[in-house]
Amino acid sequence: MMSEAGAPIKSPFPTESPDQLAAHHLQQRGQACRNVQSLDGALRSHLKEKRRNHLIMCRGLESLPITCLERAKELKALFGSLLQRPDHSISGQSKKSDKLRLNDIGEPLKWKESFDKLLSDQNGLCLFRAFLVSEFSEENIAFYLACEDYRATKTSKLAPKAKKIYEEFICSDAPREVNLDHLTKAVTKENMGVPTHSCFDMAQAKIYTLMEKDCYPRFLKSSTYLEMTRKTKTG
Repeated sequence: MMSEAGAPIKSPFPTESPDQLAAHHLQQRGQACRNVQSLDGALRSHLKEKRRNHLIMCRGLESLPITCLERAKELKALFGSLLQRPDHSISGQSKKSDKLRLNDIGEPLKWKESFDKLLSDQNGLCLFRAFLVSEFSEENIAFYLACEDYRATKTSKLAPKAKKIYEEFICSDAPREVNLDHLTKAVTKENMGVPTHSCFDMAQAKIYTLMEKDCYPRFLKSSTYLEMTRKTKTG
């Protein structure tokens, strides 16, 4: 385009040669491919995490005692059937339910008095553990119980059992790693040098507090526990 004076008028838009246009087009395609790859990576990561959570839950289910999940189901049914009987008697129930030992029809109400009372009751412990499996945090109660068992171990067998607990729950690549702060991990790792009956005490206390302050209140608000206590109160 020419001006009235005959001088060429510069375009306000930048002009590019064919080679520049081709290079720019390739650059845009490359960026688009990188964006797609990034989204694909994010999707793969999300699916990997979902599979990981599924495996964790399956591992938790497998690690439960064979009767634990059955007890959780049976307890719900048992309380419902007992509360329909005038005398609240447990006599005459099927052999399948005979393995349950119900000390008191008001047993579930006692579990909310303290975390200790819940853990010290076999039925309460089974329900709590099943609840933790559903929340993908069953490793906490598994570690706590492993420490309780470890404390009763003969001195001659402490070293191999300590190694097993440490590798399963505490080391950085542990398959069921529990949530511990750096200091607690460091102290526990140092204790592995010469294992004693108290080498996991600090770590166990941390996990106990975590469950008492976080998991236990959620358990008391869970539909399973609330349904059970409701039946007990209105029975």
